[in-house]
Amino acid sequence: MKFEAGELSDVVKRLRRAQGQIGGIIQMIESGRDCQDVITQLAAASRALDRAGFKIIATGMDKCLEDERAGSAQAEANRAQLEQLFLSLA
Repeated sequence: MKFEAGELSDVVKRLRRAQGQIGGIIQMIESGRDCQDVITQLAAASRALDRAGFKIIATGMDKCLEDERAGSAQAEANRAQLEQLFLSLA
């Protein structure tokens, strides 16, 4: 399943935010920051990545529903693929 570039603009924003968080985590480690602070930021970055993944899957599910309504034969295969992707994030 492929997406139009604009369909995932929210995901790109989330990933850029996570990218910044990860850069900050690296700087925290290199500057010897407290372990608890590092782990807190690492958990936040992890959640941001998870949310991006779930948003991609949700967008795919919307596409599947549209394909089903249009009578697309590929809709069921796409749905099964998205289910597997969802489970890989869980």
